[in-house]
Order: sequence, then structure tokens, then C-alpha cells
Amino acid sequence: MDIKAINDQAVNYQCAADTFKDRIILVTGAGAGIGRAVALALAAHGATVILLGRTQAKLEAVYDEIKAAGGPEPALAPVNLEVARPEDYRELATLFDKEFGRLDGVLHNASVLGDITPLDRYGADTWESVMRVNVNAAFHLTQALLPLLRNSEDGRILFTSSSVGRRGRAFWGAYAASKAATENLAQTLADELENISPIRTNTLNPGATRTDMRALAYPGEDPATLKAPEEIVAPYLFLLGPDSRDVNGVSLDAQPK
Repeated sequence: MDIKAINDQAVNYQCAADTFKDRIILVTGAGAGIGRAVALALAAHGATVILLGRTQAKLEAVYDEIKAAGGPEPALAPVNLEVARPEDYRELATLFDKEFGRLDGVLHNASVLGDITPLDRYGADTWESVMRVNVNAAFHLTQALLPLLRNSEDGRILFTSSSVGRRGRAFWGAYAASKAATENLAQTLADELENISPIRTNTLNPGATRTDMRALAYPGEDPATLKAPEEIVAPYLFLLGPDSRDVNGVSLDAQPK
């Protein structure tokens, strides 16, 4: 598999207007930033999007944007990933099953940064919180939703990664460790499902993007020098849609160097 060629295809992907027609895609962290941008793009190409996030008002704002643009009616799933329990995810899956009967894709986009500080000063509570949101929630949600993804003829699972998840970097602590776990979780799932299911599982590193999390990590950076989330949605659409049916277990970059 030529990863560079696949990455180029993803970054330069031109999504047809009806590519996601009749597809049901769940997006976590859908209230702002990359999650919001991808949710809007999916809806613009025909998807029924399930908007999952912590803040009801933000989800409602994205809902309104989708409806105003003429997209299919989305669904709202207000969930605080930091405190949700495995049984909460199973209950959510039951609700989705009753409403939709299947899922055609899941984008695990929600993440928290934690602290940028040396490990010997890293707070235990912060470490636990980052792991709960970035790793444990993604695992429990995926496990709960797998039966619905298996009901799809062409399911997709996409995890948001980071360069510090591929190689640790000083001071990035729990965030780096969580994204390394994300990479491994995705690889394990891709390997398990490859020969028994049409579900395809991959990871995508968005790179430096104009988001609130980026501003927290780099407070002195000029946001005008960064791409907006809307400018990097092409690889997300590629990896969540039908044109990536031969792509499984790879880690791509939304902004390759």
C-alpha cells in the first residue's frame, strides 16, 4: 500500500454532491472546530449527521446551520465524555438503533489537551481526565456502536490523531500518550475487522489548524497563519466515504509536509 499516494488522494479529494446521500454518520466534538466543519461538510454532501458533544447550545447552533443550508435533519446527542459510563454508551447505541437501525460512519474527533508541562509535574487528575476523554470514551463508544456499524454495507471508523501520538514530544504528557493509544487502538481494530467486515478503520492527523485547542497549546501563535477547519475537510470526507473502501489501518495527515 502506497501511503503517500493514498494521502495525496485524500488531501486532494473532490467529494461529489451526493456522496453521503442516505448515509448516517456520527461526529464527536461536533459543536466547534474541526468536528463542526466536518459535520457541516458531511451534511452538505447528503449525510444525516449525529452531532455528539458536551454543550447543547453549540450542537443546536450546528443543527441550525445544517438545516438553514438545506441539509438532512441531523440528530443531537449531548454527552459529556469525561463522566459518561460504559452503560451510557450502550444506552446511546440502543437509541440510535431504534432511530436509524445502523451507522455508516463514526468520526472520533472530541479530545481535550490537558496540560503542557513536564511529566514530573503532571497532575494525576488531569492525566486521568485526558485519558477518559481521548482514549476510554473512544473505546467504549466504538464498542457500543460496532453492532450498528456492522449493519452498514460500508462502515467507517475514523480516529483523530496527532503528530505527538506518533512520536512523543517533551511536555505534551497525557495528550501525547492518549494519541499514541489512539493510533494503536485504531490499528488493532482495523486488523481485527479487515477480513470479516466491510468496516474500514483509519486515523487522521489534522495538523496545525485554527482551533481553540491549538490556541491553548500555542498561545503566542498568530491564528491567521493557520488553516481554518473548513480548509482541511477533504481527507475526512475521503476516509468517511465510499471512495476509501480499499484503505484500512493507515494513519494519514490532513496537511502533509
